[in-house]
Amino acid sequence: MTPDIKLNPLTVQDIELVRTWRNSEEVSKYMYTSNKISEEEQKNWFEKVKNDKTCEYWIIEYDGKKLGLASIYAISKVFDSCTWAFYLGDTSIRGAGIGSKVEYNVLKYVFETLKLNKLNCTVFPTNDSVIKMHEGFGFRREAYFRQHVLRDGEYIDVVGLAMLKSEWKTLKEFMFNKIYNR
Repeated sequence: MTPDIKLNPLTVQDIELVRTWRNSEEVSKYMYTSNKISEEEQKNWFEKVKNDKTCEYWIIEYDGKKLGLASIYAISKVFDSCTWAFYLGDTSIRGAGIGSKVEYNVLKYVFETLKLNKLNCTVFPTNDSVIKMHEGFGFRREAYFRQHVLRDGEYIDVVGLAMLKSEWKTLKEFMFNKIYNR
């Protein structure tokens, strides 16, 4: 049996590891902000989000090793949707299919556990590999936000993608088989 992805709820014991990942150049170049996060800022952020019902954060674990962070946020019953993001802090495993397994698990959680209708995500247009991964799952480009983020004094565009529950139902089995080679 192939080891599988686990999405473990973020705990206070994980926040320093998450801060280390987030402050690394390999991760921060894909984030909306590039500032180095202090230990105090990280603790304050965790205190703010740990009981917030509009977001959930998980440590990505694979084969017993902590690899990154996944989250859903802007969880809304009014819009029946949420937005998701993830990053791999352990860059040695990039390209090994971990991102696809994380994406599958998040999709399953959002559509089958939370029973929401829509899952959104945003990606810098320069992050073509992640855009292709999302589109490979059936996400569709819904928006191109021009000069959406001010980062290091420069405005950056953002691509908006989304998947609907009905699309997930159609693609779920195909994606499972594709990812797990069954």
